[in-house]
Amino acid sequence: MNPHAGVLGIHEPGDGWLFRIPVGIKYLLLLALVVPVLAFASWPVTLGALLVVLLFHRTSGIRLSRALRLGWMMWSILAVLALFHLVTLAPEAAFVRPGNLLVAILAARMLTLTTGAPELLDALVWALRPLRFLGVNPDQVALAVALMIRSIPYLLGSVDDARMAARARGLERNPALLLTPVIIGAVAYAERSGEALMARGIGERTLAD
Repeated sequence: MNPHAGVLGIHEPGDGWLFRIPVGIKYLLLLALVVPVLAFASWPVTLGALLVVLLFHRTSGIRLSRALRLGWMMWSILAVLALFHLVTLAPEAAFVRPGNLLVAILAARMLTLTTGAPELLDALVWALRPLRFLGVNPDQVALAVALMIRSIPYLLGSVDDARMAARARGLERNPALLLTPVIIGAVAYAERSGEALMARGIGERTLAD
């Protein structure tokens, strides 16, 4: 099993309050957590949102160790982002920027840990139906989200594989040896996904639309 398969959270049945409420309310909670931190970009709002989203996880029976299990790569990105702002003498941004990203990730995991993927996608399709008159195809949007959720663990795993292969040859400091196989693998994965969709006639229907 890909160790990054749970980067967005793998749903397991539970009896906490987040497991019991309708999926539409969960989406509204996500927006209520993420929109303010992006709109205000201040450390009190970010800190408050972090505490609230962690409280939501904990009071729903989700251990904080599980809620915060984001993988070394995501934590590295957050650390580098904080370090960059510290070096550029922006201490508040060093907390706010990675903090806002962490709020968004934890809010998303709040959904994926407590709700099955089919239910999440069905709710997304239902919510997007009023936008059909603008040319939005809800089914295509849901399909794109499903492909993204499936692709992220694969891409993170390919980075790990490339890093271990380069380290085994003593060449882990060479960026080309890390990026080249990752890019080639990503392109091949995209081609296989496209062929699978075309084999099911999905691509043909999209072009016809």
